[in-house]
Amino acid sequence: MNQVQNTKINEYLTNIHPAVVPQKVEPSGNIPNVGINEFSNLLESKLKVSNHAQTRLESRNIQLDKSDWDRVLRGIEKAAEKGSKESLMLVDDKEVALVVSVKNRTVITAMDKENLRENVFTNIDSAVIV
Repeated sequence: MNQVQNTKINEYLTNIHPAVVPQKVEPSGNIPNVGINEFSNLLESKLKVSNHAQTRLESRNIQLDKSDWDRVLRGIEKAAEKGSKESLMLVDDKEVALVVSVKNRTVITAMDKENLRENVFTNIDSAVIV
């Protein structure tokens, strides 16, 4: 598989965390504790980051770690179970919002707390706090 498109995410995944024993993905959508390369592949297979979102993550210096991406993936699964198509994922402790295509498992855009203020989110049918 190709590397994760977002260079900061890819750098984080490949350089910062030590690898641990990989496990299989459970059918329930739970994200197992995996090594960095395995997590990078798992993230890529479960979640895409659009070019627009990648640009926003980098330009706004938004950094999400493995546990944050795990929570986002679990939030997407919850939204999918409820029939959502487009969802606003609020990563509360990071004060970050991601607009995600649930159907396509794609991050469409990302905002930090500065860009959240006085912003109107359109074309979403759900919001998930992760």
